[in-house]
Formats: sequence, C-alpha cells, structure tokens
Amino acid sequence: MAANVYASATDGGSGGEPAQTRSGTGVRTAGATIDCPDVGSRLTSVPEQARAEVDKELALLDEQIAKAYQRLSESAQQIQQDSGFADNAIMNPLKEKRGATLERIAIAIDRVGDRPEGLDALAACTVRESGNQAPEQGEGQDGGGAEQPGQEQGQGGQEQGNGEGQGNNGGQAGNGPVAADFADITSVQPNVNSPRQKGNASRGTFATSCGVNENGLFNSDNIIAAPGVTNGAHHFHDYVGNQANNAFASDQDLANAETSCDDQGDKSSYYWPVLRVQNGTQEQDADSPGGGIEGNAGAIVTPKQVTLDFVGNPRDKVTAMPRLLRIITGDAKSFVNGTANANASWSCTGFEDRQLKDKYPLCPKGSDVVRSFKFQSCWDGRNIDSANHRTHVAFADASGVCPSGFRPIPQLVQRIVYDVDAPSLNDGGRTTPLFAVDSFPEQLHKPVTDHGDFINVFDEDLMGEVVDCINDGRKCGAGAEAEPGEEPGQEPSEEPSQEPGAGEEPSEEPTKTPEAPQEQPTRTPDAPQDGNAGGKPGDTGDDGKDEASRPPATDKPAPAPEPSDSPADEAEVYATPSAKSGEQGGAKDDTGEDADGLGQSQAVGTATSAAATPAAPPRTEPQAIGSGNLADTGAQLWPAAAGAVLVIAGFVVLRRARRT
Repeated sequence: MAANVYASATDGGSGGEPAQTRSGTGVRTAGATIDCPDVGSRLTSVPEQARAEVDKELALLDEQIAKAYQRLSESAQQIQQDSGFADNAIMNPLKEKRGATLERIAIAIDRVGDRPEGLDALAACTVRESGNQAPEQGEGQDGGGAEQPGQEQGQGGQEQGNGEGQGNNGGQAGNGPVAADFADITSVQPNVNSPRQKGNASRGTFATSCGVNENGLFNSDNIIAAPGVTNGAHHFHDYVGNQANNAFASDQDLANAETSCDDQGDKSSYYWPVLRVQNGTQEQDADSPGGGIEGNAGAIVTPKQVTLDFVGNPRDKVTAMPRLLRIITGDAKSFVNGTANANASWSCTGFEDRQLKDKYPLCPKGSDVVRSFKFQSCWDGRNIDSANHRTHVAFADASGVCPSGFRPIPQLVQRIVYDVDAPSLNDGGRTTPLFAVDSFPEQLHKPVTDHGDFINVFDEDLMGEVVDCINDGRKCGAGAEAEPGEEPGQEPSEEPSQEPGAGEEPSEEPTKTPEAPQEQPTRTPDAPQDGNAGGKPGDTGDDGKDEASRPPATDKPAPAPEPSDSPADEAEVYATPSAKSGEQGGAKDDTGEDADGLGQSQAVGTATSAAATPAAPPRTEPQAIGSGNLADTGAQLWPAAAGAVLVIAGFVVLRRARRT
C-alpha cells in the first residue's frame, strides 16, 4: 500500500510509459520532494566571530538536501518495490548528516556566545507530494481526452531542440516546471494598489542603468547567503553592475571591481536566478553543479530590458543606505518554507496592473514577460547584514511606516523584461517550450521561489545624490526617463504616485487587509486543443492555425508603464494547507509582515511572542485525475481477484452438484 501511495505521486505517464523518465541531466520527473526545516531562517542571533563557520555549515545543509532529493527522484522503482526504502536509504541517512552538521553549528556558536537551544529538533526532514505528477491519458483539461503535458514522452526528454520530447509534465530536467505553474494573465483581475502619499513623503526616483548581463556573467554562488562556498546557491544567477561578484569576493574586491553601470559611481551588485527556456539547449553549466546536474536545464534567456529604480517613502524622507548593505528579497525556499517571505511578482507588458505571485504568466501575442522585485525599504540603522540576512532590514507597512527602530531608505525596485512566448501547455512545451527560473532542486522551479539580491557599492557622494533627488521629488540618474516636457533631474509639475504597493509584503493569511485589496485567485487556463499556446503564428509552419490555442488577448493591450512604474508588491492570498506540525510563526504586524523579520518558524534560542502558524506553500494541483497508473492498477486488482475467486468457487460448487 505504501508503494502504491508513492506510485500515485510518481507514476502517471501515458501509454505505459512511466512518468519517471530519465532526462539527460540525471534527474527524473518528481512526484515527491523533500521538506526540511530551514535552519538559516531560525538563527537570528549568531556572533560575528562564528558567522563564517556557520554560513559554511548552512551551505552544507543545502548540499545534503540537494543530494537526497536527487536520490529520491531517481529511486521510484526501489520505493515501489520496498515501502521502507525511502526512509531507510534516503531520509534516515539525511537526518543523521543534518544532525552532525547542526551539532557543529551549535559548537561554533557556543565557542563565542550562548549555545542555541533546539537545533537538534531541526534534523528530521519529510517526503511530501510535489504536485508535479503527470495527468492521465484520456483525462484532458476539457474533459475530452486532449493530450496532456508530457504525454508520449518516450526516452527523449533531453532532445528538446526541435520541439521533440519534453519531460513528462516536469520540464526538460524532470523536476519542473509543469502546466499548473502557469496562468493566463488576461484571466487575472487588476490587483495593484498604490499607498497614498502624505505629509513629508519623498516622491522622487533615481534610476541607474546597468545593462542586461550582455556580458554573460553567471555563477551558482551566493556571496550574501553562502560566502566562501562554491555553488552555494545550487542555481545560476544573472549579474549586472559589479563584475567581481563570486563567493570569494571580499568587500575590497567589490570596491575595486569594474561595473556594467553607466554611472561608474555605482558598483553595486544586482543579481537574480536566471530564466531558462526548456528547449534542450546544452548551456555552459549543463554538466555542472548548479546547472544540469541539479535540474537547472535549458537555454538561459538574456533579459530584453532591466530597470533599476530607487524610490522614496510615502510618509517620510529617506536616509542614505550604508555602504555594503546587503539585502535579499523573496525566499528561494518558499515552496517548502511557506510564503511568508515570498516577494516576486510576474506579469506581462500592457497588463502590469495584474500581478501573479505563484504562477508564471501566459502573455498574449505582442506582450513580454515581466518579472519584478520590490526590496525592503527600512533599515535598522546599525547593521549591513544579519545572521539570517533579513532582520537588519524590513518592509514598511501598507501606509509606508517603518517598524519601530527602523528608518526609511531608498527602495530598490527591479523590473526585468523577457521576450519569451507563452508555452504550449497542451503538449508539455513541445511546440513552444516551457520557461522557468532556476531554483534549488527540491524547490521544483516554482515561481513563488523567485528572489533577488543586492549589495550597495555606491560611492558615498553618489548615494548622497540619490537621497537628495528622491527627497526633492525629482527624477534623476543615468536610467531616468523624463515625462514629456520634462528633463531628467527636473522636479515634476505634479506629484507622482508612489510606486504601486510600496512596502507591502505578500499576505500569508487568507483574509483581506484594509490597506490593500487582495489579488484575485489565479487559475490555470485550459490546455488548448492544438497548436502553439500563446505562440506567434508561423512559428511551426502551420499558417496561423494555432491562433486559437493562445491565451485570449484583449483587442488593444494597455501601454506598458514607464520603468519607474514598477509592478506592485501587493498583498496576496495563498492556498493555505495545514502547516507543518511543530512550527510556530513569528509575530505579525498588521500587514502580515513578521515583526521580527523572520516570516518563518520561531527563532531558535530567541524569545518571541506567540503568533499564527505560517502558511504552507501553495500546492499546485494535478492537471487531471484519471486511470492507468500503478496506484489505480493496484486499486482495481483486488475486486478483479475477488471476482475470479468467486467464479472458480462457482464452478466447483456446480460440478459437485452435478456429481451428486
């Protein structure tokens, strides 16, 4: 029975082909993933002398999870044959390794401070359903037996280049994305609001222009979260601005580096996970950690446009960011951690009043994909980083007020535009490939895991200009675009509206806050019957026959906003399954932001007030439920066997009756 339960989550290919088809990367389609407590977010207080050692041990925990996930995803057959295989061969060894690593963390902190309590309770991990199981043959989304993503996969998952072979409902590398990760932007209701500016508001915008990573600077390091550790991110990043960013760069290296920014006084580092099209292209990292080995496969897409705006506060003047301030926005582990710290938005040009948090957008013809981040805009006035990389900065509340003890700083708003077509969901991306951001392998490329990173390496004089520009209500900087009749640096004739949703955090409670309207629930559009969903006519030589398969477009999309009008960081309603037992959320303020900045479980060794349990990550629903997989076969076998026994018994009774 245990094997059948696992099979229901991992099997499901059509035509007798198992969904666990191997791709060229060594990763298989995953019906399950590994859920481990995020230790880093719990360590809110680590002595400075111990941080380097603790960071390396935290990076080792991530590596252990990645290897265990890969083993799990490759072991479907053994698990089906032995219900105890996953625990005995994967989960119990993982718990032992994590226990030893957590003990080393406790010892490192104990040498220079107070030993944290309760770390050993974070060693155990669980296997949970991913939501990526493939739909069944004959159970199309329209109920009419339409072909579903990943059907007729065969063994060619890596041969994507000509539209041949897509991972069975799990992307090129088998661990995502899936059709359920996408939503038609035209089906989303407008959900962006802007806080009203009052009194001493800082109304200006400073724009810096740093290119689109045309230099091709990539690596899978993370100098903020895992300094000194190669492949600390387990996924590739795009970098613009500072050209020396890797795991081993010192503060002096960053200060002395070249920059891709037009204003050479801005040597800041801006980076985010790359976006890939799942088309079978073998990139430079195809056989490397952080790349194909860990399920990050396909062609890396260079952005069409990147805008980097620093905006003000709707209630007060801003103060200068400290040099070398580090900020991470979003949570790379939101799929298993829960959505409290999720903070990326997805939309399409012409539709940026509609923002998605947990779906990738299907954009109509002529519209580009837009990905945006609004960074924390309040600073504690003391620290340029913190042990969990969160508690030294915070979001303002819905009205723009910073938490007690924090001061407003210029808020970085990133807007990244990509020229990628809406994928064809009906055939798993064969006609037009799926796209997704890189992620930790067990996070399955979910859009809710998207995140951005920033290190401030502005010259102090230039940072002073940024602050003056914003506080004076002007539009300044190398990337500024003036309104008609205005010159960059000129004070606007009218008060511009504050950036949409500035200072808001995605809400993890399924209730409506008075400050911000809730985003309408998004739905995955029905898979089109044929052709290129959202693609361009002629892409497949079908003379536009695929026109009906694209997401419905409005007659005339609204014009794309200026770069300074970046998408909102509005409150979001998430599906909220039962939270993991034993985890307690941090104290909340009235916007849903954690008062202690954690947004996750109660900090280890730190007293916090009681609060609501954090929301579990959004679960992607299977595309369809049907028959034909191993679990269904097992479920149908018992009545068939019982019937056979009854038939045989009947013959025996009949024969004996005739003899007598």
